[in-house]
Amino acid sequence: MRRLACALAALVAVGAAGCGVNDDTTPSLTVGSTEDPESALIAHIYAEALRFYGSPAHVKTSPDPLSELDSGDARVVPGFTGRVLHRFFPDSTARSATQVYREMVSALPEGIAAGDYTTSAEDKPALAVTEATADAWGGRDLTAATRHCDKLKVGGVEDELRPAVIGTCKLPKPREYPDRATLFAAVRAGQVNAAWTSTAAPNIPTELLMLSDRTSLIRAENLVPLYRRNELNESQVLALNEVAGVLDTAALADMRAQVEDGTEPGLVAGAFLAEHPLGD
Repeated sequence: MRRLACALAALVAVGAAGCGVNDDTTPSLTVGSTEDPESALIAHIYAEALRFYGSPAHVKTSPDPLSELDSGDARVVPGFTGRVLHRFFPDSTARSATQVYREMVSALPEGIAAGDYTTSAEDKPALAVTEATADAWGGRDLTAATRHCDKLKVGGVEDELRPAVIGTCKLPKPREYPDRATLFAAVRAGQVNAAWTSTAAPNIPTELLMLSDRTSLIRAENLVPLYRRNELNESQVLALNEVAGVLDTAALADMRAQVEDGTEPGLVAGAFLAEHPLGD
């Protein structure tokens, strides 16, 4: 019924919100992104959502999209809850998804609001280990790693951010590798027994497993749209919020893999929302 209503609205040229019909005179909303491929992908997802509900939107890259949002040069900037919280409240000790989101909202500068965060889509640091290591530790959760804190030999990709502490386990300085392929090879060869990756990282080798984090030992990083308060209409806010209902971590990892393989982020985002239409 929804698709039929939208089609009828298009035929009579009614600019109804939610049907992908817009007036050419409507200004295009700027969705901010960094040059990072994941950031660009996420920005395109939200831009596509806005367009689905009839609002022209485009993605603009900059070194610091949050500053662009604060200045008004961007109207929407997607981010991850934990990283945004750290930006505005670096001393926060919140770790669970709900706590991080609530503290993030409280810490946002005046004039910036947050939409719904994606409860099923996250991209936070995670440890990948071999099956043999998980069996030796007696578990497939981060708590198993913390029980063997003194035996941890962790590797990571150069210049990537990762926690220095997991719960009460203070981690040794990680051995650094130039890229993920070299890092994962080091895990398989036993040079390190755990590798820093992230929950939505693409192309994790099948012989490695990612330790879960059921007790929130690592700060949550759920996708969230930030926007300038009182500058979006109801339909535009709805468009941003509905992304939370269709996106999950597996889909984010799959889209990241497509971008990593060379597909343009906007095409990947458009194809995803075509397969997972908002409002259904």
